Amino acid sequence: MLKGIPSIISPELLKIMMEMGHGDEIVIGDGNFPGKSINANCVRCDGHNVPELLEAMLKLFPLDTYAKPVYIMEKVPGDDVETPIWNEYRKIVKPYTDEELEQVERFAFYERAKKAYAVVMTGESALYANIILKKGVVTD
Repeated sequence: MLKGIPSIISPELLKIMMEMGHGDEIVIGDGNFPGKSINANCVRCDGHNVPELLEAMLKLFPLDTYAKPVYIMEKVPGDDVETPIWNEYRKIVKPYTDEELEQVERFAFYERAKKAYAVVMTGESALYANIILKKGVVTD
């Protein structure tokens, strides 16, 4: 154990976040996201939901200030599923960036996830709860 690191951050996830450089992206996938088939660098965080993991990660993980730092999977046209989790994301990221959540079409999101540094799999049951973070520069 270490002091100051949220207990939800596993040693494997901490290592991945430390290895990432400026501009690298990490996906936090919901329980339906095909993480392992999309990206070989996949860490499991089963039993946790995306908002609590997102909040813990952002305490340690600077967001990019040179490009859009946060992306969410856009709903498929015609899908009338409610996405209240997006409002939770907006509240969580607000202290870290003034940028809005950038919506990415579903298959473009998958392509982006293939190129991401890693995918974090959660037990999140909300639909369209997938999110990508672009790492910024550590300045302190």
